[in-house]
Amino acid sequence: MIPLRDNIPSKRFPFVTYLLIIINVVLYIYELSLGKSLNIFIAKYGCIPFEITRARDIAPYIDIPVYITLLSSMFLHGSLLHLISNMLFLYIFGDNVEDWWGHWRYLFMYISFGLIAAVLQILVSPNSNIPFIGASGAVAGIMGSYFFLYPRAKVNVLIIFFLFFRIVWIPAFLFLGFWILLQIIFGIFTLPSGSNIAFFAHIGGFFAGLLLTRWNVRRKSRGWTL
Repeated sequence: MIPLRDNIPSKRFPFVTYLLIIINVVLYIYELSLGKSLNIFIAKYGCIPFEITRARDIAPYIDIPVYITLLSSMFLHGSLLHLISNMLFLYIFGDNVEDWWGHWRYLFMYISFGLIAAVLQILVSPNSNIPFIGASGAVAGIMGSYFFLYPRAKVNVLIIFFLFFRIVWIPAFLFLGFWILLQIIFGIFTLPSGSNIAFFAHIGGFFAGLLLTRWNVRRKSRGWTL
């Protein structure tokens, strides 16, 4: 299922969401310009669990603390499809979440979701020397936040099954619930070394978004917010 749009219009211009999309696209174009040096660049600025758990940089070395890669990895992508899928989900669900959080808190939460997602992936595979990259964890957090805030919204999705194509509207809680269920299933039954997809980053990001939003909604009702 490929989401196309939702039925909740933005109340204000989502400039942070668009800024994040632009930054990710520009950095991907820069990656393409690196040619044969791309793998070295990814090894430097992608997040390598072994480096984080040992607090030790491994070759190729960088001139910044290895923990910075928890952040830098969130803005790199391994393929055009990887980039498009992440930015599509961010475009569809990000504007309404930005509406609710407010621009700057939204940016803070986006980064927080991404960091929590990376930490869970590291906990699952602490000895991995393979860098993981992508905005998937942060975007999953936005989806988790949307899941809690707008469960009755409708999402227009393209369903593809072999030669069968159909566009339908389905409730957001069903679409997002099905998505996170797939991540959990694949995460449980796929060895970390057997896939190039960081399923546990998706899971960590999604539930970080859901739980932190739920917590903030309850605090907001009492007159205090994050």
